[in-house]
Amino acid sequence: MAEKLSDKKKAALASAAASSGQSTVGLRIGAAALWLLAIVCEFVALAVITEATIIPFLTSVPPLYQGIAFLAVDLILVIVGSQLWKKANHINPASEKNAVLFWLWNNMGVIVCAIAFLPFVILLLKSDKADQKTKTVGTIAAVIALLIAGVSSYDFNPISAEEVQQYAASTVYWTEYGSRLHTHNDCQALSRTAPENLHSGTIAQAEEAGRSTLCKYCEKRDAAQIQNIVQMPAEQNLPAAANE
Repeated sequence: MAEKLSDKKKAALASAAASSGQSTVGLRIGAAALWLLAIVCEFVALAVITEATIIPFLTSVPPLYQGIAFLAVDLILVIVGSQLWKKANHINPASEKNAVLFWLWNNMGVIVCAIAFLPFVILLLKSDKADQKTKTVGTIAAVIALLIAGVSSYDFNPISAEEVQQYAASTVYWTEYGSRLHTHNDCQALSRTAPENLHSGTIAQAEEAGRSTLCKYCEKRDAAQIQNIVQMPAEQNLPAAANE
C-alpha cells in the first residue's frame, strides 16, 4: 500500500483484518434497535413539548424541559447506536464496487441523525400549540443535539472490503534488528542486510513484529512513482490497444 495511512486508518484496517469472518449481525441489530428508540423519543419529545401528550408523573416539570430531556435521551441513543454501527463496519466493511451502497453503509449514522432530529424541528416550528419561546428554545436544543450526534456518528476513517484485502495481502519487508518496514526489497536501506536477516510478510505480520513505521526512502520512492503517473501525458496512460 503506497499511500501513507493515518494511525487511526491503520488501526481500523488492522482490526478488520484480524476480525475477518466475525458476524456483525448482533451489532447491527443493536444499532437499529437503539435508533428506533431514538426516533420514538423524538416524537415523544414533540408531543410533550407541545402538550399534545401529558405524562402523569412529570406534571410538575414544565413541558419545555420535558421535551429537552427526551431530546437528550434521543441524542444518547443515536450516538450509541452509531458507535455500534461503525464498529460493525470496521469488522465487516462494505465493498466499494457499489458506490451508492458503500456511501449509505458508511453514513447510516449521519442519516439517522437527520431523521432523529429534523422532523422535530420542522413540526415544532409549524405547531400552533407551542408559543414562540418554546419553539425557539426547542429548536436550538434540537439543532445542537443534531450537530453533536452528527459529528459523533460520522466515520472519519471509513474502510472498504477491498482496502482490508489489500492491507492483509500487501507484502512488505523488515530486518531482524531494524525498526521500520519497507515496501521495496531493493530499498537502499536494505542494501547491507544479510539475506538471513531480511524478513517479508503482510503489513499485519510486520506490525506484529513491531515494525509499523514506513521507511523514509520507501515513502519518498512510492510518492515519486505516484507523482510520475499523475504527470504522465494522457496518451501515454492509454492502453496500447487504444493507440492501434
